[in-house]
Amino acid sequence: MRYKRIDRINELLHEEVADILFKEIKDPRIGFITITAVETTYDLSHAKVFVSIMGEEKDRELTIQGLKSATGYLRAKLKKRVNFHRIPEIEFVYDSSIEYGDRIDRILQELKKKESWEK
Repeated sequence: MRYKRIDRINELLHEEVADILFKEIKDPRIGFITITAVETTYDLSHAKVFVSIMGEEKDRELTIQGLKSATGYLRAKLKKRVNFHRIPEIEFVYDSSIEYGDRIDRILQELKKKESWEK
């Protein structure tokens, strides 16, 4: 399957944002995160960076605040690393899909245990 230009851009931004966040950002508000996806508009004006955040609701809110405060630094670093005419505005979006999948897995495990117990 042939990649589209925007898919390559999303993958590049995913790699670079992750590298900068994990190696250079030292904000104590930012907890354990996983970048799950990046969606960039075709004109490269905006990019949504979807993140899964471990912890409770309070931890998630603090992490999102820390990520939002790091966007200026992140864009400046991206400008030096990628060869784009325009560096997109970055918006961090909480992605609950990993937690949702984990919850479904726990429910299935409980059902499996109950089923084997009844036999």
